[in-house]
Amino acid sequence: MDDLSELEIVGRIHRNATDEVLIKKGTYWNIEVIDVRWFRNNKPTNKGIRLNIEEAKMLLDVLRRELGE
Repeated sequence: MDDLSELEIVGRIHRNATDEVLIKKGTYWNIEVIDVRWFRNNKPTNKGIRLNIEEAKMLLDVLRRELGE
């Protein structure tokens, strides 16, 4: 799987009737990645981030720290 559209959706956060964040996981260019991206009217926007698994773990640590968990 080297196409972002083929990543598996593992979560979604709805903002309103047209906007949501999709969290996807899979393999991109032979690297396991997490992709967090805004979608509007079911189409991806340029707003988002794709991280390899180690980077995603570091981000999770920062978020946990900042959210007091």
